[in-house]
Amino acid sequence: MIGERLEKLEIKTVKNLRVLDLPTLESHFGRYGLRLYVLSRGIDNSQVVPDRPTKSISVEDTFEHDVSLSETEPMIRRLAEKVWSASRKESRIARTVVLKLKTSQFNILTRSHTPGCPPSSCDELTAIALTLRERVELSTEQRFRLVGIGLSNFREPKATQAQRALFE
Repeated sequence: MIGERLEKLEIKTVKNLRVLDLPTLESHFGRYGLRLYVLSRGIDNSQVVPDRPTKSISVEDTFEHDVSLSETEPMIRRLAEKVWSASRKESRIARTVVLKLKTSQFNILTRSHTPGCPPSSCDELTAIALTLRERVELSTEQRFRLVGIGLSNFREPKATQAQRALFE
């Protein structure tokens, strides 16, 4: 809804927004106009929380040349190793594996999976990521310029173990 109003006013960038005065923004957006006004000027008094729990860990890489889906396996394996290594520094355990692909036309595709038990090794993570790749249903002619692997849905180890016990 707000996006439609911004579009009607031909506001596509923060710079476009910044040229409007407060009364104009309030007339079009009500109380939210004030929020748009201050944010477009870089004013935000929200508290900075530097040590928040990790929500996700991901790595991605762009290919030197666009490649077919079948050619992404070596990169998926390398990225899975990097993500796995980074996740070992976390006290919490990631439950969801995410695969991100960007086509040569810059369209972004994501596939994710939350297994019954979180991946317990780099090999498991890699296997899940490669299985997610199999769920991409595009023409074999489609080329990709980027691949990424991520972990998300972090939980405390005790919560993860308690959930496992429910199914044993």
